[in-house]
Amino acid sequence: MFRNELFTPFASRGTTPAMAVWREAAELVSTRWAIFLEADAEARPWAFASYVAALDAEEAAAAETAKRMRAAA
Repeated sequence: MFRNELFTPFASRGTTPAMAVWREAAELVSTRWAIFLEADAEARPWAFASYVAALDAEEAAAAETAKRMRAAA
């Protein structure tokens, strides 16, 4: 089976720098990909869905980082 970690990239927006949130999201993508690769046939669809959700969270974190960098420039 695979872990189902909750990930809310902007829950602590005021205290966590955007770049650190993005790095955490990218690490989660890597973890979920590894879980997908190791999943048995029955768990594979769910593991892939979990991986895609992590990709979406990473994309949102990257967009937030870019937004903050543009605002700071």
